[in-house]
Amino acid sequence: MYCRDGNRKNDYPNTSFDFLGYTFRGRLAKSKRGIYFNSFSPALSGKAAKRIRDKMREWKIGRWTDAGIEDIAERVNPALRGWWNYYAAFYMSECKRVIAHLNDILEKWAARKYRRFKRRRAKARDWLRRMAERAPEMLYHWTLGVLPSAG
Repeated sequence: MYCRDGNRKNDYPNTSFDFLGYTFRGRLAKSKRGIYFNSFSPALSGKAAKRIRDKMREWKIGRWTDAGIEDIAERVNPALRGWWNYYAAFYMSECKRVIAHLNDILEKWAARKYRRFKRRRAKARDWLRRMAERAPEMLYHWTLGVLPSAG
C-alpha cells in the first residue's frame, strides 16, 4: 500500500485503505505555521457512514407519532454520543455530515406528527430549528452545533 502525502508524490493504483471504520488517505492538513499541505490521515469511512445512516433508518423515528421529541432524544442520544466519541477523533466534519442526517429524519417525523406541517416540510424544518435554538442540549448532536438547516 502506497501512502501518498506531501512528501510522497508518486502515483499508485491504491492510495487509501479502510481500517476499524476509518478511511486512511491523503487529505488537506494545516501545519503549525499555518501552511496547508497534503497529509495521510484517517476519517470516518464510507462504509461506517452508511452503517450509521442505516441504523438511524432502522429506528423508524418517522413512525413514532405517539412519542415527543424528548422521548426520541432519550432513545437516540446514547448512540449519537458513542458514534461521536469514536468517529470524530479525526476529521470531525465528516462525522458531523453523517450525524446531520438525523435532522432530516426528525423533520419528516415532525411533518408526520403535527397536522400543521402536513405537506409543508419547510415549516417542520423551521419548527425544528427553533426547537434546537431554544433547547440545544436536548439532542446530543445539537450541542455539537449540528443544527437543522435554516431553510
